[in-house]
Amino acid sequence: MEARTWLGTPYRHQGCRKQVGSDCLGLLRGVFRELYGIEPEDPGSYGRSWALRGGPDRLMAAAGRHLLPLAMAEAGPGDVVLFRWRAQSPATHCAILDEDGRLIHAYEGAAVVSSPMPNAWRRRIAGAFRFPE
Repeated sequence: MEARTWLGTPYRHQGCRKQVGSDCLGLLRGVFRELYGIEPEDPGSYGRSWALRGGPDRLMAAAGRHLLPLAMAEAGPGDVVLFRWRAQSPATHCAILDEDGRLIHAYEGAAVVSSPMPNAWRRRIAGAFRFPE
């Protein structure tokens, strides 16, 4: 799975380069680029707290434009999961499912990691998506 080749990439806000630096969106963009040879879209500049003020659900809308929605019960390794930390707020984090229900995601202050998905995170799942065939 392409996402595993990103493990250890340092965290860098707005980054999207394997082994150079990436945030969670950059990881998703980079995997998409590796799979399809193109960038899905340019997200433009975004601050660290871009969605905490509310507003449109830009991450969910972009996922809907480029990925295939699916029920979380159908999601498996290689599928994308979006998270929202507060009800009625935009999704602000994305990850790619790894084996055994783990998440591959860019962890702020660290790197791209594979970590367990605790129940607190499961309750905050906003959507699940699959890369197109």
